[in-house]
Amino acid sequence: MLRRTEFFRGLGDSRSPRSATVLELLFDIVYVFALARLAGRVADDLTIVRHTLLSEAGQTVLFFTAMWMIWSLNALLASTYDPRRPDLQAVLLATMFGTLVLAVTLPQAFGQRGVVFACTYVIIQVGRPLFLVFALRGHPGHAFALRVLTWHLASSVLWISGGISGGLGRGVFWTLALAIELIGAATTYPLPRMGGRQLNSLGVTVSQEHLAERYNQFFMIALAEVVLEAGAAVSFPGFSTGGTITLVASFVAVVSFWRIYFYHVRSGRASTPSGEGVQLSRWASYSLLLIVGGIICTAVGFGQIIEDPHPPIDWALVAIVFGGPVLFLIGRSTLERASNTTPRCRVLYFGVLALIVVAPAMVLLPPVAVAALAAVILAAITVFDQRAHKRGSETNPTL
Repeated sequence: MLRRTEFFRGLGDSRSPRSATVLELLFDIVYVFALARLAGRVADDLTIVRHTLLSEAGQTVLFFTAMWMIWSLNALLASTYDPRRPDLQAVLLATMFGTLVLAVTLPQAFGQRGVVFACTYVIIQVGRPLFLVFALRGHPGHAFALRVLTWHLASSVLWISGGISGGLGRGVFWTLALAIELIGAATTYPLPRMGGRQLNSLGVTVSQEHLAERYNQFFMIALAEVVLEAGAAVSFPGFSTGGTITLVASFVAVVSFWRIYFYHVRSGRASTPSGEGVQLSRWASYSLLLIVGGIICTAVGFGQIIEDPHPPIDWALVAIVFGGPVLFLIGRSTLERASNTTPRCRVLYFGVLALIVVAPAMVLLPPVAVAALAAVILAAITVFDQRAHKRGSETNPTL
């Protein structure tokens, strides 16, 4: 329970707890809906005319990255300051409602609801740092909050312009706006004569344990999307031979993703649900972006095969089914800091190479066989990764 005196000490003097709060889990409920909407967009992209596939897929990637920016900055905020404070809880709840509005507008964001999407996104991304600018007055973290606010004010002009313009201009403006935010986050939001320094030197102390636990929780939510997509696809027509095989393959994929994420050898030890055993890299947020994106692609791919298991298979569906695990493995391999005491594991990179090499030949196989083979490769990667973990532990017993 948060003591009353801690609230009056000011936001800058508060510290995030090691474990995530119930309110943060409540916030993630909105993202269950948002990820389902994004998965629906990916599925729709696979059924459209091929000459518009790239543009439609680009829109989906833009929405996914924008929604991810909101979640990642929210996780960073709650991992820096105490999310049990009433003022911070109000900010988290407001962000939660805004995210719900964004998820509702996703299907028509490039249509009639573009202005609503842009305005809601700007209110969220500008509102949070604006709150911090006022709440951190007199604290060293005030300067960093001001830098974040400046970058998001710059991108907000493009978001609003895109919402008003529509058509091709909307895509151009929104892409530029999102690029500004990504560059700002990657460079710690530098300003002229201020440079981009480390967060600790700017009076911002992030709880690595809390942030790692938030990443673990969001990973599990994304993993549930595979179960939802496959289960829903099987439920409608009922069990069939092809559907059952694909359902089993999706289950194997879920177990493989879980095992690789929590027991990958580079950490030297298992990552527990509380985030212990994880030393996040500087690019951890972008790594989890790839991980979650890969899981969504895999979920959609298996779901599509269950719905239509009859050959021939489309090249775009092959790209989704095999590209999803590739994104996941690349993201997982860069999630943590490289250890100086253990050799860097190459199993995941060999797995990426195997998936890329095998993928082109999959257009010759029935869709069900493609799903089964993708699951077999993931299971094999999991086995080899655990063997490498065991050998590393035997070589260095202190791990």
